[in-house]
Amino acid sequence: MTAAPIHTERLTMRLYEPADAQKILTYYSDPEVCRYLLHPAWSHVDAVAAVGKRMKRIGLHTQALAMVVEHEGTVVGNVEAWLVDGSPSLVELGWTFSPTVAGRGYATEAVLAVIDHVFSLPQIHRVSAQMDGRNDASARLAKRVGMRQEAHFRQNWWCKGEWTDTLVYALLRSDR
Repeated sequence: MTAAPIHTERLTMRLYEPADAQKILTYYSDPEVCRYLLHPAWSHVDAVAAVGKRMKRIGLHTQALAMVVEHEGTVVGNVEAWLVDGSPSLVELGWTFSPTVAGRGYATEAVLAVIDHVFSLPQIHRVSAQMDGRNDASARLAKRVGMRQEAHFRQNWWCKGEWTDTLVYALLRSDR
């Protein structure tokens, strides 16, 4: 039971294909995009490896769902959902979008569509997102899609040579 493409008014979220390595590299190779991610900017080899892993994430029945976000045939970002701590009811989300489409509402539209998809599964109780405490854009996105901030962990993660804060946002099925 794989996730079919998810369509919104302007976007299509679909499973990864091998050719997506070059497409996502257009933004994952940007150090500023990766500033608050757990990894540095990618090379072509990194993108190919990541797409290979993400192609296996075809639905929450396989523990994870990874989708690229397209606007008019161009990949503009990606959204992932995965089961947390082996629970069939708890899902965490992650997202990355190209800065070339910032401010157009694509991230909000895509994340809301994936949240709708996740909550269409009756066993899902909670969706959460964790992010670097300095990532204001992701925190604003989490709020826009209805998540509420539940935690701000101070200097709890060693990343890229420094201690960083972590923000946790969540949305319950009953919040919708």
